[in-house]
Amino acid sequence: MIGTRVFDAPRKLVFSAFTDPTRLAQWWGPNGFTTTTSAFEFKPGGVWRFVMHGPDGRDYENRITYVEVVKPKRLVYRHGGGDDVEPVEFEVEVTFEEIGEQTQLTMRMVFPSAEERARVIKEYGADKGLVQTLARLSEYVKSMR
Repeated sequence: MIGTRVFDAPRKLVFSAFTDPTRLAQWWGPNGFTTTTSAFEFKPGGVWRFVMHGPDGRDYENRITYVEVVKPKRLVYRHGGGDDVEPVEFEVEVTFEEIGEQTQLTMRMVFPSAEERARVIKEYGADKGLVQTLARLSEYVKSMR
């Protein structure tokens, strides 16, 4: 699953929205969701533990393990893994490409199988959630300028 969006902001600014749990809490997740972080270490091998609180009152436990952090160009992380988080595993590559004064962000999510990707779309609405999350990031980046 791939999401791409162009932001009217410099690459360093867009990248910085990913680097701090206080910033992430302002935009992470689909519309109506909030995020509470319990651990955050933004470096290769570091872990971000967080709960996404759904608008329906359901809590979704999550774990991200950072694989690669190349400031301000690229992030690679693994989502999931373990009995204490949602049963959703995939790897994500996020690239931040300078286009003049703008930034093109591409988020590429790779699932273990096509069937797993289809399940996550059906059960979690991940395709719509990705679009909404990037829209929320766009609004947040505007507020940072």
